[in-house]
This record gives sequence, C-alpha cells and structure tokens, in this order.
Amino acid sequence: AWSIERPPGDTAVCPFYHTSSEERCSTCHQRHQFNPAVARHSEQCKACHWGKDHRDWEAYDNSIHGVVYQVNKWNPAEFDFSKKLADADYVGPTCQYCHMRGGHHNVQRLSTVYTSMGMSNADRGAPLWKEKRDTWVSVCDDCHSPRFARENLQAMDEACKDAGLKYTETFKVAENLMLDGMGEPMPKDLAPDWSGQHIWSLKIGAYHDGPKYGGAQGESGEFRMSNCSDIERICFESVGYWMTYIMEGMAHGSWNDATYCDGSFGMDRWLVKAKAASEQARRFTALEKKTGINWVPSEFWRKGDYLEQLTGTRIVKEFPGKTIFDLCPEPGWLDT
Repeated sequence: AWSIERPPGDTAVCPFYHTSSEERCSTCHQRHQFNPAVARHSEQCKACHWGKDHRDWEAYDNSIHGVVYQVNKWNPAEFDFSKKLADADYVGPTCQYCHMRGGHHNVQRLSTVYTSMGMSNADRGAPLWKEKRDTWVSVCDDCHSPRFARENLQAMDEACKDAGLKYTETFKVAENLMLDGMGEPMPKDLAPDWSGQHIWSLKIGAYHDGPKYGGAQGESGEFRMSNCSDIERICFESVGYWMTYIMEGMAHGSWNDATYCDGSFGMDRWLVKAKAASEQARRFTALEKKTGINWVPSEFWRKGDYLEQLTGTRIVKEFPGKTIFDLCPEPGWLDT
C-alpha cells in the first residue's frame, strides 16, 4: 500500500515485478535461452528479491551459504546446474535448492509469507507454526543435523523477539506524542493517505482503537512512507526495513545483516531518533505555550504538485466522502 499510493512513475517497477513472475515463465528462465540450468542459478532471483523492503538477495549473498556459492559456482564438480533440482548435490545451497526444493514451483511453501515468522510480533515457536518449522528443518538437515537447524531457527526467534521489543517501544513513543496532541503534522493537517482517509498512519485496527486516533471505531489507518511526520516515517522504517533485515539475516545466516549493517544496530539508532524527535516536539510545544505562539502547519502538507498525483487526493476530489474501501469493497479487488 505504501508503494502504490505514489505516482505511477515513482513505482513503475513494482507492477512489473509483481506480475511478471506470475504470468511469464521467462522471468526466471530467460526468454532468449529458456535453459533450466540458467534458471537454477541464485542470481535469477536477484532481479526482484533485493533492496530496501525485501532484502533477500543481500541476506543470502552475504551469508556463509552465499559465499560458498560465489566461490564455487563456476566449478561443475561443486555446482552441476545441468542436473534437475531433485537430483542436485551442491556443495552449498542456492535460493532454488531451498525455496523450490525438488523442483516444485510453489515458492511460498518454504517462505515466511503468511506465517507470522517474518516481521510480526509472534511466538514463532508456538504449536501453530510447528508444521512450517518442521518443513524448514527438513531442508536444513540435507546438510546439517536437525538439532543444528532448530537451534539456528531458535536464534532467529530470539533476534526477532528483541527487535519486536524495540519497534514496539518506537511505536509507543510516537503514539504518546500523538495522544498528547504534539504529533506534527497531525492527520487532519495532511493530504489524505493512499486510501482517501485522514487517520493516524500508525493506527492499525484494534491496536490503536477509538476516535482519539482518528476515524471510527475499528477503522484502520494506512502506513505512510511519504508526507508524514519524521517520527511516523521512523516507525515505518523500523518495522518495514530494520526488522526485515534482522529476520532475513538470521534466516539465511547473514550475521552482519542481522546485527551490524542495518539490522539491530539500525533499530537502536531509529529508536534513539524517535525519542529525540519526541523530546524536541515536547520542548517546542512547551515554549509555544509559554510564549503564546499558536502553531499552524504549513500549507505544503495539504497540497502540492506531487501530492495531487497520489491516489488519496484523487479519491477525495472525484468521490467526496468515499474511501478506496467504499469504491472497491469486494474480496480480491486489490488483485485487479
């Protein structure tokens, strides 16, 4: 949602990547070769699976597994890509070996999608995820012992748990600032979000319920990555970027990504930034109150050439009183 709210030119690549792999075999098999041996190289995944909010390639490439692959990939004795995946006996895992194990094309079977094993604040060792966890271990134990695999997955759980504490505190700092009327700018002072609403961007359903957060009871806000206060953007990046890097790094064995780079150290820094932004806003508010200054947000928060291109602004203008959820209420409408 935070991507598609932007002008089409900003995110031209998003629909290409999100539709090409679903509609065309040549996305991975390459149109001018269509050679399964080419499609079995990890680099085939790199075109889509890297970057800010899905750092899969970096996590793999910087891991011990990725290093083994890069050092040995040109040696057919170590990586014989002419063999089917079901018969592969590589010296180290490729993306395809683990996520398309045996040659199946249901990549989600061995991914974190829809399992709360990624960014969510969930107990990943709970019985609910036992089948997924056992499936992961069954891949790892091609090369490692099941005990080794489970210990590393538990280490991932603990890293995500610590990261969850940090982003929960980061959100709380922003929430308290907003409840005290010091979040600047406030939702009412902004152009509408991508859905056509004026609700606090971190108000997600029941987590921050009630009119004091903007909107009706049970109504959700929508994450913003643009045209929002700095502290809200910090919260977005804390969970959308740093938490992802920590989880991806631990899942792939990229310790640098999980800890140093932009992982836990990055989350520490963003928590400090959120606290500093909150302190500054409170100090400014105290000074304004003492001197009788009535702060009014600048008009550029409400409108401008760039904001005119966002979906929310267009919805408010063309369908007054409606949101995107009123206009497209049927299940599956986002797919079309």
